[in-house]
Amino acid sequence: MNDGTDYRAILAADTPLLDVRAPIEFTQGAMPAALNLPLMTDDERAAVGTCYKRQGPEAALALGHSLVSGDTREERINAWRDACLANPGGYLCCARGGQRSHIAQAWLNAVDIDYPLIVGGYKALRQTAIQATAEQVQKPMVLIGGCTGSGKTLLVKQHASGIDLEGLARHRGSSFGRTLNAQLSQASFENHLAVALLKKDAARWVLEDEGRMIGSNHLPECLRERMAESPIVVVDDPFDIRLERLREEYFAHMWQDFSAAFGEEKGWQEYNDYLHHGLFAIRRRLGLQRFAEFSALLDSALIEQQRTGRTEAHYSWLAPLLDDYYDPMYRFQLTKKADKIVFRGEFNAVAAWLAA
Repeated sequence: MNDGTDYRAILAADTPLLDVRAPIEFTQGAMPAALNLPLMTDDERAAVGTCYKRQGPEAALALGHSLVSGDTREERINAWRDACLANPGGYLCCARGGQRSHIAQAWLNAVDIDYPLIVGGYKALRQTAIQATAEQVQKPMVLIGGCTGSGKTLLVKQHASGIDLEGLARHRGSSFGRTLNAQLSQASFENHLAVALLKKDAARWVLEDEGRMIGSNHLPECLRERMAESPIVVVDDPFDIRLERLREEYFAHMWQDFSAAFGEEKGWQEYNDYLHHGLFAIRRRLGLQRFAEFSALLDSALIEQQRTGRTEAHYSWLAPLLDDYYDPMYRFQLTKKADKIVFRGEFNAVAAWLAA
């Protein structure tokens, strides 16, 4: 078995990690296969930290044991034991492989559970993730470009060496790009990216032509630099095909997702808010008059969708939004990369080019 130091193998295998750090630490950065079952809550950790600064390590350790005792201690041990039994090939993990993971390991040993720990803890895994990304992105890569609705993400997903950056970021990149899953912290996004690269370890990467930011997450600088100098293939699909893809993704599917998550009534309100918020985010670039026109058309389309269940009425504002805003913006950006374009064609032609 891995002795807890072959970090790349642990990450690439999606090895279960029983992360005993406080919830706030886990939220700030965690690995994809980690489960957070903390030794101490955020408040308990803060109290122990204050005690450490004022009275030293022995007093802090004593306070920690007093805070996590009795029924609280038993509940946490039972949760760890259940997690260990469900994931027999996993590891314990704390911030640096120090007291917290050793305490958890000792308490588990007392109930006949022998569970190894990550030497160096999350910090060692994090450094490995950063180094792995820096190395993996030095391999050749090709970017898929094209106007909104060209099916770029689909092409990435169906390619063996494709890395879906938007999927990892839980955001589709535009003002309407948020999904029902909240975006991760920057560190967690980078960790998920590193693990995706390690798991595929391809000879060449296929990525979507992204900007610096995907929602609130930004691309690691080493990746952004490599993408800036990489060749681009451009999907030139007909306007009506792009409209249909966007109708399915942003209206039909998003409404289904909101309804499934919140129920029909609350889901409809959330779906309304999502569309209005996306339009509101670009109001200054549209100009206030155009924004008002599109908002009125959106309201009418929503009324029609609610009445009939059909989503085609959204073409009334989506088509001019592409014509007036998204297409000119992307085409302008693409002119600055003209020397990087190595192929252009419709969706199937680009798929064949990538496969070849």
